[in-house]
Amino acid sequence: MKEKKYILFDLDGTLTDPKEGITKAVQYSLAHYGIEETDLDMLCPFIGPPLRDSYINFYGFSQEKATEAISVYREYFCREGWAQNKVYPGIPELLGALKNAGKKLYVATSKPEPFAVQILEHFGLAGFFDGIGGADLEETRVRKGDVISYVRERFGLLRDETGRDLAPDIVMVGDREHDIIGAGEQGLESIGVLYGYGSRRELEESEAARIAESVEALRAILLGEML
Repeated sequence: MKEKKYILFDLDGTLTDPKEGITKAVQYSLAHYGIEETDLDMLCPFIGPPLRDSYINFYGFSQEKATEAISVYREYFCREGWAQNKVYPGIPELLGALKNAGKKLYVATSKPEPFAVQILEHFGLAGFFDGIGGADLEETRVRKGDVISYVRERFGLLRDETGRDLAPDIVMVGDREHDIIGAGEQGLESIGVLYGYGSRRELEESEAARIAESVEALRAILLGEML
């Protein structure tokens, strides 16, 4: 993986731990429908997948009800949930080392792009990235494969000046199967991280090329260092 020049990072569960903000926003939205969920750990499965899918799959919401729930969710998230977040220890140092090694770094997240930019700027991470791409608020671009395609097209990561496909030079880093599957749809290799919210089993079954148990292990994989 050390030969990869372009590195795409997921945001939630990979760069930052968004548990408090996301789960409280989901809790707030469920309360709107008279659903009381006091254990925030029960809402962690919402971290990573598109929100619409989670409302439908976990609570049986219809498409219309899920759309409304997302609007209610954003009431809380826009107000305070976005800042209820923590940068994983070692991430700034990892990003700095990658930049010093000449890597080009990008964010590819299913979180709406304006929120992603706001979070990365707030926590002092935005400056490490050559581009930040995410979902749109209208939800026409929310699945990870679509976001990765958008990032590649927007930031010139499709072909080099000779017309060569840049896919072999790109790796996607994420903590959930959606990151790994989305990368595969775009012909990219991927690294799954276990310090986020995905399990080893889901990362292996979705065919991550490598799995990193820690930020330190991720750094070793990306830079070819010995642990």
